[in-house]
Amino acid sequence: MANWLKVASVDGFGTVQTVDHDGEVIAVFNLEDGFYAINDECSHDEASLSDGDVVEKCQVECPLHGAKFDIKTGENLSFPAVVPVQAYPTKVEDGDVYVQVED
Repeated sequence: MANWLKVASVDGFGTVQTVDHDGEVIAVFNLEDGFYAINDECSHDEASLSDGDVVEKCQVECPLHGAKFDIKTGENLSFPAVVPVQAYPTKVEDGDVYVQVED
């Protein structure tokens, strides 16, 4: 069953915030065209993508080995990552950012 998990208020959100759901950390990014969420752990190694740099408007670069991922889809875009990360639906409601998670 899918549920919406509150991440934070839109006001003062910044570029990225993380939220923990049953031990899985999700990175939520504030891009020019909206909020997007992906699994926070690089699929190549256990680095936190939320600690990486946002490049080319919708990509995040892993801080450990430089693999790039599409923030909107989770697609792996460069080596050494060869597996995508999970992407999650997001929404903004009543001034708060939510991410959809499965229970």
